[in-house]
Amino acid sequence: MAEEAEADEAHRADEGDRSGTGEAGGPRRALDVMRTASGEFTELSGLRPERVIRCERADGGTGWVLEAEVTELTRVPDTMSLIAVYELAADRDGHVTGFRRVSRRERGRADGR
Repeated sequence: MAEEAEADEAHRADEGDRSGTGEAGGPRRALDVMRTASGEFTELSGLRPERVIRCERADGGTGWVLEAEVTELTRVPDTMSLIAVYELAADRDGHVTGFRRVSRRERGRADGR
C-alpha cells in the first residue's frame, strides 16, 4: 500500500513538472510560456501569431522575452501580404506585460534586420 501511495505521489509531482509549474511554483517551461503569451497577445491585439521566432529568459530570470510573426494585412498574391514581428514581454508565468512591433515587411521579401 505504501509503495502505491509513493508511486501516486511521484506521478502527481511529475505531472506538475509537465504542466510547467515546477516544484513549489518554480519557473515555467518555455513551451507553456509561449502558449500563454501567444493567447494573451491575440486577445490584446486581435492578431494571431503564426510562429514564435524567439523565446528567452529576460535578464535576471524574472520574465520572458518573445518575438512572434503575425500577418497584419492579407493581400493577393500572398507574397504581398504584410508580415510583422512583435516583441512580447511576459512575466515568469507567461502573462503578457507589454508588446511592440519591431519590424514589418512583405511576405515575399527577406527580413531586413
